[in-house]
Amino acid sequence: MVFEAGKAILKYWLVVMEVIFKVIRQQQNSSPVVQTYLVEAEPGNTILDCLNHIKWEQDGTLAFRKNCRNTICGSCAMRINGRSALACKENVGSELARLQQIPSSQSKVNAIPEITIAPLGNMPVIKDLVVDMSSFWNNLEAVAPYVSTAARQVPEREFLQTPQERSRLDQTGNCIMCGACYSECNAREVDPNFVGPHALAKAYRMVADSRDSDTENRLASYNEGTKGVWGCTRCLYCDSVCPMEVAPLEQITKIKQEILTHQQASDSRSIRHRKVLVDLVKEGGWIDERQFGLQVVGNYFKDLRGLLSLAPLGLRMILRGKFPLSFEPSEGTEQVRSLIESVQQVENKS
Repeated sequence: MVFEAGKAILKYWLVVMEVIFKVIRQQQNSSPVVQTYLVEAEPGNTILDCLNHIKWEQDGTLAFRKNCRNTICGSCAMRINGRSALACKENVGSELARLQQIPSSQSKVNAIPEITIAPLGNMPVIKDLVVDMSSFWNNLEAVAPYVSTAARQVPEREFLQTPQERSRLDQTGNCIMCGACYSECNAREVDPNFVGPHALAKAYRMVADSRDSDTENRLASYNEGTKGVWGCTRCLYCDSVCPMEVAPLEQITKIKQEILTHQQASDSRSIRHRKVLVDLVKEGGWIDERQFGLQVVGNYFKDLRGLLSLAPLGLRMILRGKFPLSFEPSEGTEQVRSLIESVQQVENKS
């Protein structure tokens, strides 16, 4: 039975099928157009294989980036059916199977399956599937993505690390700078100052590196306004599309924890926002909005300008009957408090 099942699988992956590729083509500073290509492909053919077929045998003017074909260089990142991915990693069979799981995209019976290819988002198009990645690289440079040893005396041989210290760099070290996370980043789309998940994932690699001597300055930089970690909207798209499981959002969260460890609640509104939220939830199970505004924006009544900025909103809430005059703790507050304290104890031990 195992042999027969293997034969069936092999037979499926060797079947030649017709697939329609809808490629979003665009010249610089012009509107995009959709061009359709009919390709004969096997389920095991990668999307890059099919694009090569189109370029070599149907349309030599089609432009896209590629290099290694082995999920190493990150050059062939593009949007495949609406999500950023590596064309050399995704294949026709698995992509069509994924589409079948989306009710709105299920094709008619006996219809030729379709795959839509588009350039990465959040970057201007140069031609077809080739985008200008200048902002991507500039934002990476902005986080100083290299180990600083300026404050240390140069050793006779090299800077040594224990296996445990080195293991902290494994996940972020897998980043191949493909741009998939940057393409899907909602925060980057609305805030041009936000450096992007790729840069902050690399930033955590520097924070976690035992050889680096500039941690305090790094954390101060990553803590500035919305260009650093506080600009992240936590939409999780970066984690979902990363082909190397770097999990940029996870790394951003680790930087936040480092900032919270190194700084006091009164140092910035971003820090207060995080700490006050946790404290109020521990106290009442959910957030007392009255205290939240006063403590975060008003800095515990120390920031008069912040307090005055709340006055117009508070007045509108009172006039519309939306201002909470009292606060009732939620059910299960003790359990919530116990859970938060347990997590905090684990974090303190690590």
